[in-house]
Amino acid sequence: MTYQTISGDSWDLIACKVLGSERYAPDLIEANLDYVDVFIFDAGIELTIPQIQSVKQSLLPWKD
Repeated sequence: MTYQTISGDSWDLIACKVLGSERYAPDLIEANLDYVDVFIFDAGIELTIPQIQSVKQSLLPWKD
């Protein structure tokens, strides 16, 4: 899967929009090392969106 940037996008904003949480920004950066030095994107850059493993989270971990 890929994502076409919009002017003003940032790693955390893209991670939140596409992957559901800004905590996936490091995974997004790792999948797009050619742009590691970019903080704010111009429009039209095609980024690779990594496959994220779903993590099961329980509110009560002792009940698993």
